Amino acid sequence: MAAIPNQNLQSFLDFLESRGELIRVTEPADPCLEIPEIADRFVKAGAGPALLFENPVRGELSRARGLTAQARTADGRPVPVLVNLYATAQRMAWALGCESLDQAQAKLREPLELGPPEGLWDKIKLLGKAKEWGAGMPKTVSGGPCQEVVVRGDELDARGLLDLMPVLTTWPLDGGPFITLPLVITRNPVNGRRNIGMYRMQVYDGRSAGLHWQLHKTGTAHYREHEKRGERMPVCVAIGGPPALTYGATAPLPPDIDESLFVGFLQGRPVTWTKAVTNDLLVPAEADFVIEGYVEPGERRTEGPFGDHTGFYTLEEPFPVLHVTAVTSRKNPVYMATVVGVPPMEDEFLGLATERLFLPLMQKPLPEVVDYHLPAAACFHNLAIVAIRKEFPGHARKVASALWGMGQMMFCKTIVVVDEDVDVHDPYEVLWRVSNSIDPKRDCFFAEGPVDHLDHAVNHQFTGGKLGIDATTKWEGEEGFHREWPPIVRMDAQVKDDVGRRWADLLAKAGSLR
Repeated sequence: MAAIPNQNLQSFLDFLESRGELIRVTEPADPCLEIPEIADRFVKAGAGPALLFENPVRGELSRARGLTAQARTADGRPVPVLVNLYATAQRMAWALGCESLDQAQAKLREPLELGPPEGLWDKIKLLGKAKEWGAGMPKTVSGGPCQEVVVRGDELDARGLLDLMPVLTTWPLDGGPFITLPLVITRNPVNGRRNIGMYRMQVYDGRSAGLHWQLHKTGTAHYREHEKRGERMPVCVAIGGPPALTYGATAPLPPDIDESLFVGFLQGRPVTWTKAVTNDLLVPAEADFVIEGYVEPGERRTEGPFGDHTGFYTLEEPFPVLHVTAVTSRKNPVYMATVVGVPPMEDEFLGLATERLFLPLMQKPLPEVVDYHLPAAACFHNLAIVAIRKEFPGHARKVASALWGMGQMMFCKTIVVVDEDVDVHDPYEVLWRVSNSIDPKRDCFFAEGPVDHLDHAVNHQFTGGKLGIDATTKWEGEEGFHREWPPIVRMDAQVKDDVGRRWADLLAKAGSLR
């Protein structure tokens, strides 16, 4: 299979266009509210193409909010805006360098399931695999396309962020324009390891922006350590570049695991890095834009409101401030953005990728887990439906408790555990099985712990209750259950085969009536 051309955004967009998965919009469109509304309608219509707005122009909606700066390329053309890049499972898989998310999952599963080599041939094969896996190791190069244009000093004062990038204002009550797909690059001051996180950024003015570092995120931990030391913290923010790297910034990896190493392994191609112009961080060489700057210890500024992926506005709150020292870019960059709000939105497919890719990693400590689903309608972290091979009384509670202690699953407010034969991706089947398999008094259990920074429903920010539901088949004697569990109504397999064969023409008409 030929490699999918996803080493940078330009090559990937050409690939999508060749597959009929990209629409170029040449008519003028306002980055304030208008482009987001179009993007939202395409996502909610289902399976729509990516949209490249080639002529984003500030109109009445922008001017009403005092936004007049027109972002242009080095040769004077409007900077195009790309939205809905990841808004189908197929495009999400292609962005990762794979033909399907199942293929991406299989790549991660393979090294996890390897046993020790038993002979010479096994050792030779393992060496070949090690070479293949090592092909994605990050590389550092001298310079790169991300620095074809460098704006700093007096020129940056004269132009500013909104003259360089057509940053979107996505919802009417937003506190201003927000960068919504930033790859925020920081370094752990203790061990020097890099982190790439995605934390939205409110553009305050030409040279400053708010960094929405949520309490539990790795970038926050890096900043906290700099504050303890009283040290200014260097920060770089990349936009665009390899589409897999943007996903990598959202992946729930453990702290100090390099996201670009994870991405390189997935796509079988290294992410290339180069030194920033005004600080000593490395930045993605293939990025479309890089914002360089620093954060001062102890400095905060009001950020928000922002129409968030929960479908509610995140209200105003103080956050650190990024002071911009330079903006570098390609000569002909593309500004990539996403719109979040009431589900379904584009982030459904970023969440789906995480759900599928991290199943093998979940199954290593919990081999009884057969499958799980994080519904987009529940904003992913509010509900998990988990199918298990039940082996002992109380097994469902053991799994739920383990998941609440596993990385970002700590934010999950509700975990529903079902039997292994339940299709966790079929909401009809899940509702049928769950509602028929529980005694709410017996099978609902509660815990307390951390909740997502954005959770507005808890009494006190950052902590709240958790609900577990044991919807598995009950065993005699389990939790006081002393009855026979009835069998599910199912047709005899031989009858199903005979009817399918003898009545194929009639059954085909039933399908055509749907």
